[in-house]
Amino acid sequence: MANKKTNQYIPDYIVPPGEVLKDYLESLGMTQAELAARTGLTKKTINEIIKGKSPITHETALKFERALGRPAHFWNNLERQFQEDRIRLAEQQRL
Repeated sequence: MANKKTNQYIPDYIVPPGEVLKDYLESLGMTQAELAARTGLTKKTINEIIKGKSPITHETALKFERALGRPAHFWNNLERQFQEDRIRLAEQQRL
């Protein structure tokens, strides 16, 4: 069987979910402290997610859904895509 190549856009950079969260908070005029209070998460946790030091867990995604009105699957998909892209980019650099 021959390998079939498809046209796929594969970026050479990645956008952490925290960057999207930061932009979303700015568009709502909400601070990290307000989000922490609304979700029951610590300000440190919110800040670590925004800085890309902590992932968005499924539990966190549900809390974001309640606090921000975006479905949990949106936040989960951002995290999943980021992790896939991070691994793909590292593999490309290794080769």
